[in-house]
Amino acid sequence: MAKLPVDKMRELERRFGEIEARMAAGPASDVYVKLASEYSELEPVVRKIRDFQQAEKERDDLKAMLGDKTTDRDMRDLAEMELPELETRIEGLEKDIQILLLPKDAADEKSAILEIRAGTGGSEAALFAGDLFRMYERYAADKGWKVEVLSASEGDAGGFKEIIATVTGRGVFSKLKFESGVHRVQRVPDTETQGRIHTSAATVAVLPEAEDIDIEIRNEDIRIDTMRSSGAGGQHVNTTDSAVRITHMPSGIVVTSSEKSQHQNRAKAMQVLRSRLYDMERQKADSERSASRKSQVGSGDRSERIRTYNFPQGRVTDHRINLTLYKIDRMMMGEIDEVVDALLADYQAGQLAQLGDPS
Repeated sequence: MAKLPVDKMRELERRFGEIEARMAAGPASDVYVKLASEYSELEPVVRKIRDFQQAEKERDDLKAMLGDKTTDRDMRDLAEMELPELETRIEGLEKDIQILLLPKDAADEKSAILEIRAGTGGSEAALFAGDLFRMYERYAADKGWKVEVLSASEGDAGGFKEIIATVTGRGVFSKLKFESGVHRVQRVPDTETQGRIHTSAATVAVLPEAEDIDIEIRNEDIRIDTMRSSGAGGQHVNTTDSAVRITHMPSGIVVTSSEKSQHQNRAKAMQVLRSRLYDMERQKADSERSASRKSQVGSGDRSERIRTYNFPQGRVTDHRINLTLYKIDRMMMGEIDEVVDALLADYQAGQLAQLGDPS
């Protein structure tokens, strides 16, 4: 493991003390809000640093006690027993601090755009896309996040050929960003009379929700077309030309939205377009930065098969980290924290390894 950056730790402690003093002085409300935000970011890091420093002091005291020939036998035995436990604790605190000091992804705290598309497998793939959407919807509800569908194209037998939604809340992208890729399902469809297992797939893309300050879209770079909404709905189907298609000419990205209000459609389509362009910029920057190496968790390539859901065996396998869990029913109910946390831990381990690698 790389050595802890002592100078950086001192600077963080100094800055934390400065913020505490300024907040206690009763600044203007807008200044206080900014200080409080920085305080909440620094507080867990500084708390770990102080725990680490206290543990190091206790270790030095124990070693001094053991090195002192006048220390009586009982105290010496006690010190020898406590020292290994303290060393283990210090090692754990060092790792925690290293992780807390890792470079932050600027998009981690953002909300996200979730896009799920049925892949190979026809109607069964669309049903699986629907299952995945409900899995993420339940996970989001458990986290207190808000899910709003931007557009959806239903499958012939249910589920979705495509569904795009916003997931709004703090830190959404940091939790869902490793979900991008191909999700494969193996199960017996309801229509299968011979009991044969079918394999189908759906593609998930998670994009950080972009704000105006993240990406600028020039009016001359887009073409906006209106068209008649289509889809099921009988007498309630909207027959006005309210659906909106926006084409971003430099990139070739096309976004559509077909709710009832043309104004809302334009706003929603621009929201998705902005996020796709922002994601494209991030992907480009990532590929340039990591041309010589790949993240352990995966390349972020949306065509990469990342996970298999095997219903007959009740098994979910994430191929990037070779993690297999036999709790498919609970996972489909939104209990995916175990996989999410394992992917994050693996990603952080990769970052730590790069810090310790001089090449």
